[in-house]
Amino acid sequence: MSERRRRVISLARAAWHRGLAGIGLTQSERRLAADAQLFWTDRADRGWKDNSHWADAPVFGEKVPWQEIGRQHLDMFRRGARMAGFDRPWERVVEWGCGGGANAVHFAPHAREFIGVDISTESLLECEKQVKSVCDTPFRAVAIDVPRPESVLREVPEPCDVFLCLYVFEVLPTPEYGDRILRLAHRMLSPGGLALIQIKYDEGRWVTRPRRRSYRTGPSQMTTYAIPEFWQLAARVGFRPEAIELVPENELDKRYAYYFLSKPA
Repeated sequence: MSERRRRVISLARAAWHRGLAGIGLTQSERRLAADAQLFWTDRADRGWKDNSHWADAPVFGEKVPWQEIGRQHLDMFRRGARMAGFDRPWERVVEWGCGGGANAVHFAPHAREFIGVDISTESLLECEKQVKSVCDTPFRAVAIDVPRPESVLREVPEPCDVFLCLYVFEVLPTPEYGDRILRLAHRMLSPGGLALIQIKYDEGRWVTRPRRRSYRTGPSQMTTYAIPEFWQLAARVGFRPEAIELVPENELDKRYAYYFLSKPA
C-alpha cells in the first residue's frame, strides 16, 4: 500500500471515530488506558519505532534528523529558563515518556542524574544506551503502567529540578488523564524547579477535539486542549505558568504548544 493511500485511510478512519465521539459514542478512560498499554508495548506494530522516537526509526531518515529533535528542545528550554529566571544546577532531570532518547542525549550531559520514565522497557534500555554514548551522567530507568502512573512516586521519591514531557500529552488516553500527569509533575518537581510540557492544541474545530475512542488507530489524536485551558489547568494544579511557545507546524506534525511551568519556592 502506498504512503498516500495509507494516509487517506488514516484520515477517513480518524473522521469516522471523531464523528462517533461527537454523538456520544466514546470509550471509558479505563478502556483507553488498557489499549494504550498494549499499543506502547507491542513492538510488532509497523510504526512503533517512529512513535517511540528511536534513532533508527524510518521517520527520521525521511523527515528530520533524530539529533535535531532534542537539540531544538534544549534550545527552547534555555529560552524559557532565561524568561523564568531559572539558573540553578540540574541535580536531577526527569523525562516523562523518554522513548528512544532523542531528548535525553541533549539534556543528560547537563544533569547530575537523568531519570527516564516510560511504559516500554525496550525504550528505556534504548534511551539508556543512547545517554551512555554521549555522557557519563547516571541514568535511572523507571517503567510504569498506563493505568497506574502514580506508581512513579514510589520509584522516584526524590524531587527533580527539571521535568520534561514532550510528544507525550497528545498520546495520553484522555484530557482527564493528563490532569493526573500534571499533578504528578508538580509533586515531583522541587520548589523553584522548571517544567517544559508540550501539548497539541485544540483550535475549536471538531477535527481537533480530544478523540476519546479507538486508541490504537490514532494515538497522536487522543488528547488536545485549548491553549488557555491548559494554562489554567496548570495553574490549578499549583504551577506558575511562565510562558508558552507555539509551533503551528513542524516536520513531524501540527498544533504544538510548549508550556514553561515553574513551581513556586
